[in-house]
Amino acid sequence: MLAAEGLSLVRGGAQVLDRLSTALEPGKVMAICGPNGAGKSSLLMALAGLLETSAGAVTLDSEPLGAMHPRIRAQYIGYLPQEAEVAWDVAVENLVRLGRMPHRDRGEQAVESAIAALDLEGLRHRPVSQLSGGEKARALLARVLAGEPRWILADEPFAALDLAHQQALLRHLGQAARAGAGVVLVVHDLATAMNHADRVLVLREGKLLADGPPPDALSSGNIKSAWGVSMRWIGDQGARALVGDQA
Repeated sequence: MLAAEGLSLVRGGAQVLDRLSTALEPGKVMAICGPNGAGKSSLLMALAGLLETSAGAVTLDSEPLGAMHPRIRAQYIGYLPQEAEVAWDVAVENLVRLGRMPHRDRGEQAVESAIAALDLEGLRHRPVSQLSGGEKARALLARVLAGEPRWILADEPFAALDLAHQQALLRHLGQAARAGAGVVLVVHDLATAMNHADRVLVLREGKLLADGPPPDALSSGNIKSAWGVSMRWIGDQGARALVGDQA
């Protein structure tokens, strides 16, 4: 269980997180949604143990993240920021191998599985500086997957990917959850959250507005409350789309 209790954060005089509490379960794909400035990325960073909050605490299986050695914490939690930088212009396969650093082993099988999962075989020897934005995003996510973390936390992992690679990544993350990992994603596309998440958290102004199955959390009422627009869902579950509510 990855749990947040009473998280608050004030930055630049603004309340980024406001006494937010939640308990996340492994074995599920969970989406964090909300309008710009709702606190989504800050919550994800706090859950990864990478953001010091003004109040509250995050625990992993009842142990405070702050009390864990960073290397041990990195074995359990793999985090991908929205805009990740690469310090060295290494080949893709070496970048992916860096995901094994917390384990202090080469973990070649895990590295190869991550390369295959993100369709990087044809790019494995290419320097990172020669990758497109989408290719770089896939390589960075492969680095996270190579660490075989129990929790995968990713901020907008689909943003730079084309449709085919988005769908492939969704399948892989679903497989990881079914194998027992906890998958927590910041997602702007509400249809992706509705159709592919097991659970959705909706944030508004640093508070948890809704938390539950996608049809409940992303109801028309909650969308109106969080985003200020009138929308409705059409289609069957698993293939639903948002349209403007003209009523």
